[in-house]
Amino acid sequence: MSHPTPRVILVTGAARRIGAAIARALHAQGDRLVLHCRGSRADADSLAAELNSARPDSARVLCADLLDVDALPALARDAHAQWGRLDALVNNASSYFATPLTELTPAQFDDLLGTNLRAPLFLSKACAPLLAEGGSIVNILDTQARRPFAGFSAYLAAKSALWTLTEALALELAPRLRVNGVAPGHMVWADQPQFTPERQAQEVARIPMQRLGGPDEIAHAVRFVLSPEARYMTGAVVPVDGGLRLG
Repeated sequence: MSHPTPRVILVTGAARRIGAAIARALHAQGDRLVLHCRGSRADADSLAAELNSARPDSARVLCADLLDVDALPALARDAHAQWGRLDALVNNASSYFATPLTELTPAQFDDLLGTNLRAPLFLSKACAPLLAEGGSIVNILDTQARRPFAGFSAYLAAKSALWTLTEALALELAPRLRVNGVAPGHMVWADQPQFTPERQAQEVARIPMQRLGGPDEIAHAVRFVLSPEARYMTGAVVPVDGGLRLG
């Protein structure tokens, strides 16, 4: 659904994979995108060029290290300054890797907690006063955050905290802003796979739908949660996991 005045939406970690799919889905309905990246500038620039070729002046790139909390207010201000408005924030950027307890380091913990909890919290804080009336924040969670499995304690703890943060901010920012979450299951395997091929096959077997989901299915859920059709939803977490959480 297109909007009379194009909305401006900041998507973190937008250069590749699920973030890029979210950006494309929102762009297809007429939104303008501020594409955040950290180290994937070439991919972000390529995506911006693709979107701008389809509709001129509809996508711009901003780089920032989300682990640097002091940089987040500037990212929010710069996102707003691109077109003089900001309508939504999608907290998508996320570190993800295994941390068996015997090998967990403080640096790994800081990375996982920083990208999956601290950055979404402080970027939401920075963006909230800049978001237009009726604006939204969407946090990308993990359907397994409430059903932990071994070897990923730091990541799952951070995502579980982000789940609670989603509900807490929905209370604090209502009624001016809505805050919701989308919780993927197994959508795409990481670039550096955390599971052996045998374990991947076991994980797919756990999914009632018997397949990985794919980035577009997360993107479609985000698009719905940001749409006028979801205007009475806040503090909700939409699972997009093929039923994985039920196993």
